[in-house]
Amino acid sequence: MHKLRYRQVHLDFHTSPHISNIGRQFDKTNWQKTLQDAHVNSITCFATCHHGWSYFDTTTGKKHPNLDFDLLRKQFDACKEIDINIPIYITAGVNNMAAYEHPEWREVGPDGQYIGWTKRVLDPGFHDLCFNSPYLDFLCRHIHEVLTKFPNCDGIFLDIIHQGQCCCKWCLEGMLKNGYDPEEEEDRLKFAEKSKEKYYKATTKTVKSFDPDMPIFHNTGHIQRGKRDILKYFSHLELESLPTGGWGYDHFPMSAKYCKNLEHDYLGMTGKFHTSWGEFGGFKHPNALRYECAAMLAYGSKCSIGDQLHPESKLDESTYSMIGNVYKEVEEKEPWCSNADNIADVAILSSVSLQNKITMDDPADAGAARILLEADILFEIIDEEMNFEKYKVLILPDEIEISIALKDKLDYYLVQGGKLFLTGRSGLNKDCTKFLFDIESEVNGISDFSPDFIQPSQIVQPDYVKTPFVMYSKSYRIKNTNSISLGKIYDPYFNRNYKHFCSHQHTPYKPEPSEYVCGVHKNNIVYLAHEVFKLYKTHAAVIYKDYIVKSLNLLLKDDKTVCTNMPSNARISFTEQKEENRYILHLLYANIIARGGMDLNVGSFSEKNKRIELIEELLPLHDVNIQLKLNEKIKKVTLEPQGIDIPFKVKDNKVEINIDKFICHQMVTLHY
Repeated sequence: MHKLRYRQVHLDFHTSPHISNIGRQFDKTNWQKTLQDAHVNSITCFATCHHGWSYFDTTTGKKHPNLDFDLLRKQFDACKEIDINIPIYITAGVNNMAAYEHPEWREVGPDGQYIGWTKRVLDPGFHDLCFNSPYLDFLCRHIHEVLTKFPNCDGIFLDIIHQGQCCCKWCLEGMLKNGYDPEEEEDRLKFAEKSKEKYYKATTKTVKSFDPDMPIFHNTGHIQRGKRDILKYFSHLELESLPTGGWGYDHFPMSAKYCKNLEHDYLGMTGKFHTSWGEFGGFKHPNALRYECAAMLAYGSKCSIGDQLHPESKLDESTYSMIGNVYKEVEEKEPWCSNADNIADVAILSSVSLQNKITMDDPADAGAARILLEADILFEIIDEEMNFEKYKVLILPDEIEISIALKDKLDYYLVQGGKLFLTGRSGLNKDCTKFLFDIESEVNGISDFSPDFIQPSQIVQPDYVKTPFVMYSKSYRIKNTNSISLGKIYDPYFNRNYKHFCSHQHTPYKPEPSEYVCGVHKNNIVYLAHEVFKLYKTHAAVIYKDYIVKSLNLLLKDDKTVCTNMPSNARISFTEQKEENRYILHLLYANIIARGGMDLNVGSFSEKNKRIELIEELLPLHDVNIQLKLNEKIKKVTLEPQGIDIPFKVKDNKVEINIDKFICHQMVTLHY
């Protein structure tokens, strides 16, 4: 497995041919000092950008017309002199110079229009190229040339790995030859995946034939859960996740909690920008960058910060001052983060992984992850190929259709003492007419009403509500026969339509409950009749979270590894360094707020009414109480990297710790 360094910069350099004096301010001494002062030990630099221009002496591509020396060579040699790794970036899925010279290489949609980042020919933006066209051969020759000139580089980063429903002449021929119908969208999508596989094989073969140990990463902007077949083409993973650029602050923890169970080393990739890539002169608050890198460490990741180099090629003083302050902290914390195994009580069996979706923000997965993050429950995200037995509870969120093979694996998990938390259609047969597990309740399809209302039983009822509350979706019609009912469903008088409606939103509930229940509990299984995780993701009602967490606690009971009084916007992570005989508890806290909302015009990332999640102040969190249920006898507890011993108590086989206050990120180390 390729081991990454902790403190990387991804240095974008997409540079127009209409800008002069490219590289004029590059100075080796300044470059080296800036990176060293910023505690950077790896930096990805550009061979070829989205505009299609190269920044080295190339024969396969074209050097930027206003660059009169080998800039990449200067950057490369300067880094190698001071032991800074330098992976090399090559654009792959878009290349405007290639598109201008060979328009026949461009992707063509079923409607005959070119596919790209822009809709019109006259709009500024980048053009998608087809991996079935001769462009792929060109790309492989270009990769080989880069490796020939920089054989001791520290990896190849290939960007924008995407293949659309292309209907260029090569794709049409390929579809017909392989039995696909170009007129059917499903077939076009299948062939697009086949074409992307062709790309993975060709480019990886080019890299590995040059050097079998050369690292390679193919960037798609997101690590697709469950898409395990392509991982053989990756040496490591880079989890692109710019919170302010549309990913939000929940995305990275989800990615990391899935990748932790893969064999690849991984790093998180944020950016110094206020918005996203391509922003010159944009800065997020330094506190945001500090929190984001602390979260990377907490979730088992190495760190990468995205920057964009000015065309004249001098590293920005303000940017690297910010990065330096953050990476100084990262460097101090590294000893407590290396070779650390994650500990989790619960696993989310990813809905995305089972449906082969390509999405960054599936509401079922995202809602489940958000609930567990806010409830301070230790968890990971898994696919069906991963080990189930190490988790106390397995969550199947909202929409999981269970195959025969998955059913066998889940049955074995239950026999071994595992517990299932099922919601929505998860746990039902294909026709949604009966349960696949021994729940002893009837299923009568899906309700005609939306929304409906629930009044949970006392054991799972939110403390502050004793009357029915609204659920903004349909429920499955469950009749309890021989299990524990978790509450009643109240139907509305009618659905809202033009014939009959009531008030501003929806119809109130009838005073009498229906014959159906909102959930059941039988032995090691809890089932909730609504798609509760989608509901929490879309509506964010705290009452939903309280209902879900109380229901989940019917299974976890007193068996949680960590309990804490931290608020819902704090985060925890728990790891073990077995060789060091110690546990590390990571505590994270920041005030994440959403601002903006007017039209946002930022080039290719233009979006209307986009609100940006951001961090400004880092306020201290006071009077934190932590209780840990551990097997080992704890000898001492320290705050790291400060090296301060703190008192602890052991009561009822639990270690109890109190921390007066911390800011942003605190590692609590328990030595055994």
